[in-house]
Amino acid sequence: MASNGVARSWRRWVGWTLAVVVIAGGYWKCSQGGKKEEVAYETEAVVLGDLTETVSANGTLNPVTLVNVGTQVSGTVRQLRTDFNERVRAGQVLLVLDDRIYSAAVRQLTANLRSATAQAELAAGNLKRGEAVFAKGVISQQDVEQLRQLATSAAAQRDVVAAQLDRERTNLGYTVIRSPVSGVVVSREVDIGQTVAASFQTPTLFKIAQDLSKMQINGSFAEADIGRLAPGLGVKFTVDAYPDRNFTGAIREVRLQPKTVQNVVNYDVVISVDNPDFKLLPGMTAYVNVLLSERKGVLRVPAAAFRFKPPTKPGEAADKGKADGAGKRRMGGGMNGQRPDGAARDKEGRLRPLYVLRGKELERVMVRTAATDKRFVEILPGTLKAGDLVVTGISGDAGRGPRMRMF
Repeated sequence: MASNGVARSWRRWVGWTLAVVVIAGGYWKCSQGGKKEEVAYETEAVVLGDLTETVSANGTLNPVTLVNVGTQVSGTVRQLRTDFNERVRAGQVLLVLDDRIYSAAVRQLTANLRSATAQAELAAGNLKRGEAVFAKGVISQQDVEQLRQLATSAAAQRDVVAAQLDRERTNLGYTVIRSPVSGVVVSREVDIGQTVAASFQTPTLFKIAQDLSKMQINGSFAEADIGRLAPGLGVKFTVDAYPDRNFTGAIREVRLQPKTVQNVVNYDVVISVDNPDFKLLPGMTAYVNVLLSERKGVLRVPAAAFRFKPPTKPGEAADKGKADGAGKRRMGGGMNGQRPDGAARDKEGRLRPLYVLRGKELERVMVRTAATDKRFVEILPGTLKAGDLVVTGISGDAGRGPRMRMF
């Protein structure tokens, strides 16, 4: 009997404990359900300020005129008269090849020319004497014609040898390599004792930059930006050698030949650059910013405001998606200029949504945007004014939802 009483007491105690837990849990749930979750938003004010719109790309610095100096004859390099970075004048000797073979050919053909000249003179004299004898009726007309043919052949042979001599003299002159322009030697491709062969293509011996005070940047711009570029636009750029210095230039030419790199179509843009202090060197990488427009005293908001999306409560995501989709359909409507994100563009600017904090409530506002410098976006007057708070994010852990505490 005593054991039965203990069992009943134990069951009664467990029952009362469970009842207390259920009542306490219900009370906590009711108290929490009545509270509205507070979300702390990060905001920035709409301000009046300046905005510079640019297009960026990388390019390579090159001389405006780079001359490749080669050779038209083969031979062994006997003398070098210049080296890297030296300034040269037009006509200055840069290099001398071994000319012994060409000198021997000139001497041989000079001797051949003397022999051919003597043969031609002898044939001409025979023809003159034959014509005199023919006038007296001693020889026939056929004999005279044969003498004339011999004289003509000898004269032609003399001219052939003379032409060959001129060719070998020219080749002999080509063994001395001279600079075609005045400039700076930026590359030397040969050394003394090296044999150069000009059998199939002209080998490059030197590269001479005609004027390093005038440089150009060959930059590659994506097709999405090329429509906004035109000759005369100002350019600012930096190089790794002088990271704290800004250099300037101007677009000279937008070349029409496309180049596809990883399925992206690019166009070569040539930018003229002055280099009076010769700080810029050929081959440097230039980080180019093309100045498209400068806006003074315009309304601007952070670009992050257009990336912000408000948090949704569980169970509301589907309804919100439907609402947003309906809104996009109302904005797009199948009209020309429809964009995937529901934004529309017209002559007054692009229509885009952002969120404004009115007291403690969010308000979705459509604004028209114009220029951007990637950090700020210009908005056209009408919807917002200076001082309005646009939402750029959520502070701390707010909006991330409840997290389970692990024991």
